[in-house]
Amino acid sequence: MIFVRKFNWELLLFVLISFHFHFSTCYPMEPMNCTDTSRVCTSFLAFKPEENQTLAVIESMFDVLPGDITVEGNGWGYMFIRKNCSCAAGIKKYVTNTTFTVKSNEGLVYEMVMDAYDGLAFLPNTTRRAKNGAVVSLRLFCGCSSGLWNYLVSYVMRDGDSVESLASRFGVSMDSIETVNGIDNPDNVTVGSLYYIPMDSVPGDPYPLNNAAPPVPVPAPSDNNFSADQVNHKTHVPYGWIVGGLGVGLLLIILAVILCVCLRSSKCFAEAKSHEKDAEGKISHKFHILRNPSFFCGSGRYICGKPVDQKQKDGESSNHTITIPKASTLGPDVFDMDKPVVFSYEEIFSSTDGFSDSNLLGHGTYGSVYYSLLRDQEVAIKRMTATKTKEFMSEMKVLCKVHHANLVELIGYAASHEELFLVYEYAQKGSLRSHLHDPQNKGHSPLSWIMRVQIALDAARGLEYIHEHTKTHYVHRDIKTSNILLDASVRAKISDFGLAKLVGKANEGEISTTKVVGTYGYLAPEYLSDGLATTKSDVYAFGVVLFEIISGKEAIIRSEGTMTKNAERRSLASIMLAVLRNSPDSMSMSSLRDYIDPNMMDLYPHDCVFKMAMLAKQCVDDDPILRPDMRQVVISLSQILLSSVEWEATLAGNSQVFSGLVQGR
Repeated sequence: MIFVRKFNWELLLFVLISFHFHFSTCYPMEPMNCTDTSRVCTSFLAFKPEENQTLAVIESMFDVLPGDITVEGNGWGYMFIRKNCSCAAGIKKYVTNTTFTVKSNEGLVYEMVMDAYDGLAFLPNTTRRAKNGAVVSLRLFCGCSSGLWNYLVSYVMRDGDSVESLASRFGVSMDSIETVNGIDNPDNVTVGSLYYIPMDSVPGDPYPLNNAAPPVPVPAPSDNNFSADQVNHKTHVPYGWIVGGLGVGLLLIILAVILCVCLRSSKCFAEAKSHEKDAEGKISHKFHILRNPSFFCGSGRYICGKPVDQKQKDGESSNHTITIPKASTLGPDVFDMDKPVVFSYEEIFSSTDGFSDSNLLGHGTYGSVYYSLLRDQEVAIKRMTATKTKEFMSEMKVLCKVHHANLVELIGYAASHEELFLVYEYAQKGSLRSHLHDPQNKGHSPLSWIMRVQIALDAARGLEYIHEHTKTHYVHRDIKTSNILLDASVRAKISDFGLAKLVGKANEGEISTTKVVGTYGYLAPEYLSDGLATTKSDVYAFGVVLFEIISGKEAIIRSEGTMTKNAERRSLASIMLAVLRNSPDSMSMSSLRDYIDPNMMDLYPHDCVFKMAMLAKQCVDDDPILRPDMRQVVISLSQILLSSVEWEATLAGNSQVFSGLVQGR
């Protein structure tokens, strides 16, 4: 009896300790609260890489370029990752987005993400599993200052850290750290918890781009008094209790794992069975914007719970001789990466309220685009007539092969007797065009200079990817501000691949001879005259986009004071080139200043604006050979962005100017 009673007390103690551990470690920290969902700011995340992590791995983890990374000196081994931070509308928290590619064997997504990002990730879902190669969308902790400081650095407290040591290390006051984090007692900080370090300047030093590996982490200096405060519990817990507790705990863990596996397997089996019985039935569960089919339950035959090899009656047209290939019938030469989700026409029709005008987002080159809440997630649906099969298949072929943070993600498709539908991820902020041209009347705040440079860099990265980093290279052929979309964090994504063209290698570059398509004002001279579509054609169009970003003007401008049908129209490129001839350098740019968007209210670094204008000039050179490629454009814009961020940091001394800049972001 004595033994049983003692064992029960030990078991109770173990259970209590286990529950305490579970609730203190399994539930993630909460992001910083916010109220203004239009607020976007520059933030930094303090990350300590492991010794085997290369720069490329870190860029992929945080969706950044080398120019977005600075390093901490004095042997701390930290890197500071620059990210745009925004107030997420749904949760009213400051977060920034990224994607994580699973590099290990199958496991819990939560555990892999928490381990990889060392406490910087906000991922409430703790039950999903993923296999090697799967891509997980997630959010990272970030923060925006109320205006007292330029930046907030997200920092996870480690052993030996204290408010005093962090203040000394980052060159800030203890009061500022306590104010930002609401700390009443500076001695009462929690190891493993997230804190925000307020900064007036960019933390760290520029990353040495000639070094492919990140700085090797070294043990951080520890607080001499920390070890003295540790409590040794070993002398207070009997050895038998420890052995018994570990044994019971191991048994409980094994049982829990077995139970989870059984429940998940039975759920997948039940879903597969239900779809086989009723392939046309309505699908109730959510889909996810994922880039690897290994996430989906069951084999690759089921995409988001619906068999892809089923016959789609709505895809058969009685009036048109067209055949919409099913994902299962398209060979690897078409969809060698992912299979799109097949939606029914009824789902599309219902989710758009019968294509209600209230859900109409706009009109594209080959169809109208509607907002939809499809399977409980926001999407954009392009509605096309069945005669646009070529453009429909072009987008399907490209977007099922290429996946990048700066390209709009294709989710799936549907077909009816008369119409075709493409389903994309939803870009909450709309097109760049709506933010540049008369933004106030369209319900937008003017874009700040920093935001404009970031958008240009994002779009350049997307173009560089399809030009140089895909298995087969593509020319977009319709780059313009209305085809550059902005997500909730005001990060850019290139859309509308209906005119995209595969290009092959040739002696004089990558060339594809086609009929002239696209939008006037953005078309390169050689493309207009000979129909030669090259990557340099896209570079020309991107140069026009840069001129629009600087000036806020349309690509084609009507002569001022003339409203007749025969009014003279001039291209923005020709106007800006004439202006730049009178502004040979940044010190004599009075002519250029007259064409800078007045919505920026003179809140921009003149030298950076001039550099972007000169980059745009190079992009629209009549000779395609003299135009830079998109890799060179990305490098130039990265340097302009870094200089612009440094310029922004100098505004802290002028509170009135800085306040106006922050409101414009």
